[in-house]
Amino acid sequence: MKYISLLGSTGSIGRNTLAVIRQFNDRFKVCGLSAGSNIELLAEQVREFAPSRISVADEHLVAPLADKLGPEYHDRIFAGEAGNVKVATVDEADMVVTAVVGAVGLLPTLEAIRAGKDIGLANKETLVMAGRLIMQAVQDNDVRLLPIDSEHSAIFQALEAGRRQDVGQIILTASGGPFRTLEAEGFSEITPARALAHPNWDMGQKISIDSATLMNKGLEVIEARWLFDVTADRIRVVVHPESIVHSLVEYVDGSVVAQLGIPDMRIPIAYALSYPERMNLGLSRLSLSQCGNLSFEKPDYIRFPALQMAFDALAQGGVKPAVLNAANEVAVAAFLKEQIGFTDIAATVAVALASIEAGDELNLQAILTADADARAIAEREVVRRAC
Repeated sequence: MKYISLLGSTGSIGRNTLAVIRQFNDRFKVCGLSAGSNIELLAEQVREFAPSRISVADEHLVAPLADKLGPEYHDRIFAGEAGNVKVATVDEADMVVTAVVGAVGLLPTLEAIRAGKDIGLANKETLVMAGRLIMQAVQDNDVRLLPIDSEHSAIFQALEAGRRQDVGQIILTASGGPFRTLEAEGFSEITPARALAHPNWDMGQKISIDSATLMNKGLEVIEARWLFDVTADRIRVVVHPESIVHSLVEYVDGSVVAQLGIPDMRIPIAYALSYPERMNLGLSRLSLSQCGNLSFEKPDYIRFPALQMAFDALAQGGVKPAVLNAANEVAVAAFLKEQIGFTDIAATVAVALASIEAGDELNLQAILTADADARAIAEREVVRRAC
């Protein structure tokens, strides 16, 4: 029996993780759950999976959740960052799945690693903000960090076809989002509702907007640099609208190994949970004869400047990726509230990147300070652009 602690249980990845655990309840048991503010769903999950530790986003949610669960859970409920850390470090956990969205995932993931837990990583921001620091902690504590993002899981699988020293480059695929073919002149008319309508994947609001701007792919580029220990010049992005080829690895002999599958997050989740085994999920099989043509395009860095910003932040190093991430979180939240326009997201991030020096990427406090400073700069820029 493998014991799983899950951060972000009420989000899309969290719900899919619990679906896999439910399907294979003879192999996995939940020992910790954390969520944001959706205490209705969290209460249902707690009643089903009976974890020993639970956490919610804010202290004011503790009492309402406790009322829903009864007295036997009152001393098991925690809140905030400290609560996430408690769930991530629960003694019996063998693996911590980090499915939260945003910078909130960094500290609990780091503490889980330090506590000797294997990590199933769906929180790309952890490696975007502190990739070198996290991977050093993984090595120092002799734990496994297994990717759950479909693209990084695909690369992880394709890397098993050869030796790491024989890798030429890795190729991340991007769907292109809902505005792949929209002319730049139409970007000023994009609304949150339109941006949330991803053509292939069912994702949360933040990730859906990031997919629409291609910032999500930029963050994945930075994540891939640390996960697979490859430099930025050996990472490529191609737009693949059908989302069948989830990513590829090119070896020095010219061979290209790809991982294909239907777009269903339960596949990479299950592989991370059961690695190196594979489990029969009972899903529909990919039919190549019914896929039609599979197309690939170069990304448009002019219409989607966020992708180039991510490459630039990675090249500059230090805390720049943390600045990129923090400013983007603020800008996306403002766009969803209709305070700024779609193109203002990347413009706001650019202001923050230009305002903060690179700093020390191995200094956790420097990373957290850069995160806070970037948020403050982005918030001021949002106010300026909203006027």
